[in-house]
Amino acid sequence: MLERMEGTENALACLHDEDYDVPFNTQNLNADTLVFLGGRPTQSLNGDWNFCVDLLDTGLRQKWHTLTPMPAEERGEPYDYDPYVGETVPVPSCWSMLKEKWYFFEGSAWYTRPIDFDGLGVDERLFLRVGAAQYDCKVFLNGEFLGNHYGGSTPFNIDLSSYIKTGRNWLMLVVNNTRTLDRVPMRNTDWFNYGGIYRDVVLFKTPKTYIKDLFIALEADDCYDKVNIEVEVAGSSNVPVTVTCPELAINVQVALDKHGKGQTQVSCKPELWSPESPRLYDFQATLGRDTVSDRIGFRQIKQVGTELFLNGQSIFLRGISVHEDDEFKGKVLLDSDLHQRFEHAKELNCNFMRFAHYPHDERAAKMADELGFLLWEEIPVYWAIDFNNPATLKDAQNQLKELIKRDRNRASVIIWSVGNENPDTDERLAFMRSLVDLANQMDKTRLTSAACLVNHSKNRIEDRLAKFINVIGINEYYGWYDEKFEDLIEFLDNSDPGKPVVISETGADGYIGEGKLEKGFFSEAYMAEVYKKQIATLREREFVKGISPWILYDFRVERRQNMFQRGWNRKGLIASDKKTKKQAFHLLSAFYDELKNGLD
Repeated sequence: MLERMEGTENALACLHDEDYDVPFNTQNLNADTLVFLGGRPTQSLNGDWNFCVDLLDTGLRQKWHTLTPMPAEERGEPYDYDPYVGETVPVPSCWSMLKEKWYFFEGSAWYTRPIDFDGLGVDERLFLRVGAAQYDCKVFLNGEFLGNHYGGSTPFNIDLSSYIKTGRNWLMLVVNNTRTLDRVPMRNTDWFNYGGIYRDVVLFKTPKTYIKDLFIALEADDCYDKVNIEVEVAGSSNVPVTVTCPELAINVQVALDKHGKGQTQVSCKPELWSPESPRLYDFQATLGRDTVSDRIGFRQIKQVGTELFLNGQSIFLRGISVHEDDEFKGKVLLDSDLHQRFEHAKELNCNFMRFAHYPHDERAAKMADELGFLLWEEIPVYWAIDFNNPATLKDAQNQLKELIKRDRNRASVIIWSVGNENPDTDERLAFMRSLVDLANQMDKTRLTSAACLVNHSKNRIEDRLAKFINVIGINEYYGWYDEKFEDLIEFLDNSDPGKPVVISETGADGYIGEGKLEKGFFSEAYMAEVYKKQIATLREREFVKGISPWILYDFRVERRQNMFQRGWNRKGLIASDKKTKKQAFHLLSAFYDELKNGLD
C-alpha cells in the first residue's frame, strides 16, 4: 500500500519522485496567521510525543500521515513506521541532545500525539501555537495536511477549528532542520544546528471574531505624553475594541475600518521605562467575549548623529552578546536558565544585551522588560545568504515580521537588526534595504541596525548599508583574527561613520579546561590581554556608543574542532558550565562599572 502511487502505470513511481515535498511546502503558516496570545488561557501539549527520525523523507513519500491507529497484528500490508506506538521524546527538546546517534542528524523527524477534545461551541475557534521548531514544520491533523512554517526561531499558529473533531484526534508535526542554500540562515553558520520542537506547544480558544493583534507604544515626538494604540480584529465586527489601563486612566474605544484595523492616540503621562526604573503598565483589550492583555513600558530611543538617546538622555550601551545554547539541553531554556543569564549580565554591570543570531525565546524579552535590560534582536540573515533568490527574501521578510509582531510591545527591545557580516554587493544591498524598510514600516519606535563590514584594505568602516540604518554594528576581532592589535587604533582613526557605532562583537577564545595553556592563543591569559587592550582603545572613541563582546557563555558549534575547542566556541566570558568565570569577565565588569558610575 504505502510503496505504491495510485493512478500511475509504474506503481513504484513514488520512490523516484523528488517533488514529493511540493504539496507539503505551502508556507501558509506565517506572520499573517499569527494571533496575539497575551493573557489568553492555554492548554499545554508539552510532554512525550511519539517520534521517529526520517533521513530520506520516507514518511512524506509514503504518506505516513494517512496511517490510522491499528494493532500491528491486524495490519493487512507491511509498513516502515507506525506513528502511534514506539519510541517517544519530550517536547520541548532538541533531538541532538537526546541520543548520541542523533547528535549531528539533519533531516526530517515525525512527532505524533493524541488530542482528546470535547468539542467547540458555536462561537469558538481553536488554535495550535508552536513556539519554535527548527526549521520547516509541517502540520497534519487526523491524516490531513494543514500547512507548514519556515523559520527555526519564531512562533506560528494554525486554526484547527474546521479539522478538529470531538473525541480523539491525532496531531503530527514533521520537523526538518536540513540546511539549504535558499533558507535563512543558509548552510554555513557558526552555531550548532539543533533540530526539533524546542519551545512550548499549546492550544488556545478564541471567539469566531477575535483580537488578532495589539500594538501599544509611546508617540516618538519628545513630549512623552501621548500613547498610540493599534488593534487588528479577525472576523466581522461592527463594534470597537475597548482598551483600558487603570493606572493611566485609559479607557478608550478603538473603532475598526472595513479591514478590521483601528488606531487611536491617547494623552497621558506615563512614567518612562529605563534600565534604572523598568516601569510597566497593565493593559487590557476587549472585544465582546474576547480579552487579551499585556504589560507594557514606555520609552523613547533616538539616534541623532553619532549619539544615542534614551528618553532624551545620552546613553552608552554596556552590553554582552548571548546565544541560546545549553551544554545538556541545547536550545531548550528553562525560566531558571534565563534568570541566570540576566544575573550574570547584572554582575557584568550591563544595561544591554545582543540576542544573536536569531530570535530568542519570547520569555527573555519579557524578563528584560521586568529587569531593565535593553535588547538588540535580530534575524539570521547571516554570512552568504542567497540575496538573488526571491524565496530567500520571502523567508527573511517573514521571520522579521514574526519577530516584530511578537516583541514590539517590549520596551526592552530598542534595535531590530537585519543581518550579520554579509558581503557588500548590489544584490545584498537591495535585499537588506527591503528588510530595513519593512522594519521601519511595521515599527517606528525602534532603531535599525546590522553587523556591517570593515574594508580591510583601507582599514576603515565601509559598508553601503550603513547609510540606511540607525546604528552601525561592527564585529571586530583585533588581537584575535586580526592578530595585529595596533590596526584597531588605525581602523578607528580612519573611520568617520557619522552615526553611532556599536561594537557588536569582539573578543578571543580562552580555554580553561584540562590541558589548558598558560599563554598564547586559546589561553585565558591571552583572552584577558585582548580585553584589556580593547577596553583601553574603545573607551576613547566618541562615536562608539556601545559594546557587546562575544560572548557570555561558551557555546556549541560544529565547525570549530581544534584540541582546545573540540566542537565549542571558547570566547565565552563564562565556561560552558555557565558557572566558571574567566579573567576577562572581571575586566569587563570593572570597565562597565566605571562607565555606569561616570568615572571614565
